[in-house]
Amino acid sequence: MKRPTVAVVGYPNVGKSTLVNRLSGTREAVVHEQPGVTRDRKEIEADWNGVGFTLIDTGGVDFAGEHEMAEEIRRQALVALQEADLAVLVVDARAGLRPGDAELARELRGGPVPVIVAANKVDDARQSGLAGEFYGLGLGDPLPVSATQGLGTGDLLDRIVERLPQVSAELREVTRLALIGRPNAGKSSLVNRLLGEERVIVTDVAGTTRDSIDTRIEFEGREVILVDTAGLRRRTKVAGTVDYYAQLRSEQAAERADVAIVVCDATDGVTSEDLRIAEMAMKNKCATVIALNKWDVTRTDLEDAKAIVKRKLRQRPQVMAVSATTGRGLKRLVAEALWLADRSAQWIPTPELNRFLSDIQAIREPPAVRGKRLRMYYMAQYQTRPPRFAIQVNNRGQVTRAYAYFLENRLRERYKLEGVPLVIDFKTARGRSER
Repeated sequence: MKRPTVAVVGYPNVGKSTLVNRLSGTREAVVHEQPGVTRDRKEIEADWNGVGFTLIDTGGVDFAGEHEMAEEIRRQALVALQEADLAVLVVDARAGLRPGDAELARELRGGPVPVIVAANKVDDARQSGLAGEFYGLGLGDPLPVSATQGLGTGDLLDRIVERLPQVSAELREVTRLALIGRPNAGKSSLVNRLLGEERVIVTDVAGTTRDSIDTRIEFEGREVILVDTAGLRRRTKVAGTVDYYAQLRSEQAAERADVAIVVCDATDGVTSEDLRIAEMAMKNKCATVIALNKWDVTRTDLEDAKAIVKRKLRQRPQVMAVSATTGRGLKRLVAEALWLADRSAQWIPTPELNRFLSDIQAIREPPAVRGKRLRMYYMAQYQTRPPRFAIQVNNRGQVTRAYAYFLENRLRERYKLEGVPLVIDFKTARGRSER
């Protein structure tokens, strides 16, 4: 069963994301002094006194807002409310009651979702009286809280847990697929197409997505979390801006994912930046697949793109042509990503690995270094996600980089591990050194 959900809503810049981070004990939501940072709705897991629930951070709702994304941000926040079991209306106690608060309260009053009013920015207990003004919203007793200092947040969590529906079923383990890539490659469009709804905001403006947005779906009977992320640029280009924090969330999303779907703009082919992003995913021990999006409007040579990836990327991921506009290749893409997640979790029996080791030495004799030849005696796997192997040798100092890469590539081919990160540890066998 799905966890109960709590939608955190309010006027722009009242501190919703800061409060979500405080309540969840994380730094998942992007926070910046610039107003309007949060745009999409972002789900973050939380737990209080053994009760688990999901917080939904939303963009600031301003019914009078006229900027280019205001209407879409409002729509996303209202959808979050419709799907929630409970709402927390966050207001700015220092700013006092504003028309925007009253307009949102009218939307909430008399609706099916119970509401708790959190009067934020009460950073000193002596300022608690500031919350009294918000009785006028007609939504019950407002709670004075401070997202930055933590004042009153325990009381708020107590009240949230009291008003949530009881869910006793345990959550199943799910596979996480993170869509990462350069800005404007079409990551959000791919997510929306897979979901069949406008789950994340899409515009022609590069950098529209700022948070990493988790969405649960079911694919052929299997529960999957799709993670839409902000576009990745070189850090030097975003230093000191709100995009820097969005970039960190994207990198963290790759660290937490089972598989990274590296989304490339097919009109550009596979660029050096795309290769850098795929390398970043590999270094984070994340399996990868390359998705060439916008295939319906390009003449890029697929075989040429595959050759570049095979030549440049050690992990040798699959390259797949897809289109968020037409839906081409998307089911096959998700199936490939899930297959990679399963391969990353597999155990290869030790007798099978030792047969592989024998075959490899028969195909290509290990190198001799300073007149002494490398000998490999035994191979075993001792970890999954990613797969990790140990090979006992007579002297690890005699393992050349070229031979190590040769062995790794043959291992990928034999056990269909293209796109899966591998770790191979060469260990000198005791009593057999220098033989």
